Parts: sequence; structure tokens; C-alpha cells
Amino acid sequence: MRLTWVAPNRNATLGLVFVLAFVLGSVGVVFAQNPAAQQAPPQQQAPAGILFSGDAGIQLNYIKADKTADFEAAMAKVKEALQKSAVPERKQQAAGWKIFKSPDPAGEGQVLYVFVFDPVVKGANYSVGTILSEGFPAEANDIFKKYADAYAKGQLRINLNLVMGMGQ
Repeated sequence: MRLTWVAPNRNATLGLVFVLAFVLGSVGVVFAQNPAAQQAPPQQQAPAGILFSGDAGIQLNYIKADKTADFEAAMAKVKEALQKSAVPERKQQAAGWKIFKSPDPAGEGQVLYVFVFDPVVKGANYSVGTILSEGFPAEANDIFKKYADAYAKGQLRINLNLVMGMGQ
């Protein structure tokens, strides 16, 4: 079988994300544990660090269709926490972190959100729980609970290393 993909005048990163999502979805993937187990704010448990070692990274998030508003509200708080942080790395993370929502079905009652981290801030912790705890200490547990409850499945994180820039 020969597969040819051409995406003229499209953002290469976005194209790569959707190709990866298609390929991974068609061969099956192993998902990380429930986000609540990995990223709970420190008041609940010590957060596991979410670090990327590649030049870029993606994260696939399968969200319950009836919980997309909760998920998007939580991510808006993450954005606010990153932007208002006094830590320069957090502003760098915000600059390279994009969230896409697929218009295509992602499974029964699920919506696919794709986080694209390009470039990655190496050594920076991307844990949603940690970021919320830093930015909104009093509200972090409530926001995080809605975020974690929105997941239909866990998450899949992929590190990416640039091989070639087609426009460079």
C-alpha cells in the first residue's frame, strides 16, 4: 500500500498532528494513565513532571463530548496562569503551546483535542496540575477536578525531533 499526502499551503505542524492522529488511531495506541493520577495539584498528591525531551511534542486528549466546556474552561485557566506567571519559562511555554479541536468524530461520545508544543521548552514542567497550582492556588483543585473528569481516555504524549524543515 502506498500512501501519499500532500498539504499545499497548510501549516506543517497541524498537518503532522492530523497524520499522526490518523496513523496512531488506525493501529491502536497505549494511553497514559488517567490525568488525575498523573497531574493532581500538590494539595491532592505530588504532581508527576510532564517534560518533553524532543524539539517539539504533541499530546492527544480524548474528551467526553458532554464535558468539552469544562475542559476548555480549565485550559483557559492554564493559559491565564502561564501568561500571568512571573517565571519566564511559563511565558515561553505559552508561546509554543497550541490547542486544536478536531471536527471529526473521535469515537462514540468523544472529542479529540490535540496539544501541539512547538517549540518545547526543555526542562519545563507541562503538568496542568502544577501550572494551575502556581497560578490559582485556592481554585486549583476544583479546576483540576473538572479537567480530569472531562477525559474519556487517558493521554498520549509524543516527543518529536525535527528531521527537516520543508520551507527552509
